[in-house]
Amino acid sequence: MIKNLEEVQKLGKDNVEATLKTFGATSKAFQAIAAEMTNYAKKSFEDGTAALERLLGAKTLEKAIEVQSDYVKTSYEGFVAQATKLGELYADLAKESYKPFEGYLAKVTPSK
Repeated sequence: MIKNLEEVQKLGKDNVEATLKTFGATSKAFQAIAAEMTNYAKKSFEDGTAALERLLGAKTLEKAIEVQSDYVKTSYEGFVAQATKLGELYADLAKESYKPFEGYLAKVTPSK
C-alpha cells in the first residue's frame, strides 16, 4: 500500500511539473505570436500609408492603377507569408505544449 501511495505521489508531482512546463512553453509561444502580429500590423500600416502617398502623388490614371495594383500584390503576398508564419508558430505551440506529457500516458496506464 505504501509503495502505491508513493507512486501516486510521484505521479502527481510529475503531473504538476509537466503542467508548469506546458504553461511556460505556452506563455513564450503566445508572446512570440503577439510580437509577430504587432510587427505585421505595424508594417501593414506603414505599407498602406506609403501606398496612399504614392497614389495621391500619381499624375495619371495609369500610374494610379499601377500603384494600386502593386500595393494589392505586395499586401496579398505579405498576408500569405504572415499566415504561413503564424501557422508554424501555432504548430510549434501545440508541439511544445504536448512535449511534457509525452511519457505521461505510459506511466498512467497499467502494464500487462
